[in-house]
Amino acid sequence: MSSKNRAVRRAVFAVVLAVTGCTYTTDDTAPPPPSQDALGPLERQVQLFMDQGAVAAVVQIRWPGGEWSNAYGVRDLESMTPAQPTDRVEIASVTKTMTAVAVLKLVDDHLIGLDDPVNDVIPGFTAALKPPGPITVRQLLSHTSGMPEVNDALPRDVDFRPYLSRTLTMERGLQLAGTLPWTEASVGSFMYSNTNYLALGLLVQTLRHKPFARVMDEEVFGPLGLKNTSLDRIDLHETGLLHGYVTLRGERVDTTDNNFSAGSPASGAVSTVADMNLFMAQLFQGRAVSAGSLQEMKTSPGFLGYGLGLWQHGDGCSSAKRQEGRGNFWDYQTIAVSSDDGRYVAAMTVTTPPMPTQLEEPSSGNRRDLLNGQIESTLNEALDRLCQAAG
Repeated sequence: MSSKNRAVRRAVFAVVLAVTGCTYTTDDTAPPPPSQDALGPLERQVQLFMDQGAVAAVVQIRWPGGEWSNAYGVRDLESMTPAQPTDRVEIASVTKTMTAVAVLKLVDDHLIGLDDPVNDVIPGFTAALKPPGPITVRQLLSHTSGMPEVNDALPRDVDFRPYLSRTLTMERGLQLAGTLPWTEASVGSFMYSNTNYLALGLLVQTLRHKPFARVMDEEVFGPLGLKNTSLDRIDLHETGLLHGYVTLRGERVDTTDNNFSAGSPASGAVSTVADMNLFMAQLFQGRAVSAGSLQEMKTSPGFLGYGLGLWQHGDGCSSAKRQEGRGNFWDYQTIAVSSDDGRYVAAMTVTTPPMPTQLEEPSSGNRRDLLNGQIESTLNEALDRLCQAAG
């Protein structure tokens, strides 16, 4: 359900929603709050998202000596329960950054090299995808394999419900992508494809001799203290869950059930803004992978702005780039951003205004892309103000 950048158009839905917010810290002594100059513009921008029809927004920012969070809107449009900063949400392709850590840990443990081919390592890779040549771990991580996008092989029916009711396994994803052409000319060029990360999930599973979700629990979520992050299927009755929506032929549909993406190394994680910030901070403070692997993650192999599982953004206080995970689903837009040293982190999810999918109304993808870009800009501008105020 990821979409590529398209020309932007303004969202047209407006819903009056309850608004709630709070601030909190994990320390016994609360640090002084940031000035209104630093976070006031962020709050005004998020309120604009709500005024344009967003169901909810949750945000957390952490900086040296401080932490701030807030929640806006409601968890769901049935109960109208106010959203909370601790609520869990599907984070879409931010999952890829987490999966990349599991892959780099394979490299750190000398189970495979970044520039080693995977063709004969990943079960079914060659048979399902018919690659035009050797494909390396680095190419999968950086989206430079030229591999076809699995989503392009899914049905294009306006009524999406039948195929979303079935889990897209890693193996099935490779088989579907294999029905599309993979040309030699595409290898080496940046082409964002979720199939790359389905293949990487199979690589992790094969070399660790354990199910992928278990590896993520043991190698990433557990060691980094991500207590509210999982790849499991959502319990729709779970307290503290943000519900997502689209419309189908004018009728609102609750699309919170993650049956389609559950367990996916490309988009299957469910998390909180606090866990995303904790993950990013620990990653860039050197607590997740080796220094060499971290540097590889931050290095683009040829496409400006994308490393190994990470997008890059300018930093208003440093010559180093900020690093980002970006998630784009029909029903949720998520950004997690960190300074290069992990000292400044920010994460936000906005539950997208209920609107048709791109299958029914192609221009709706533009509105989702616009919202995703606005979230990214909002967080980075807030971090700029905080770090500049610190001198």
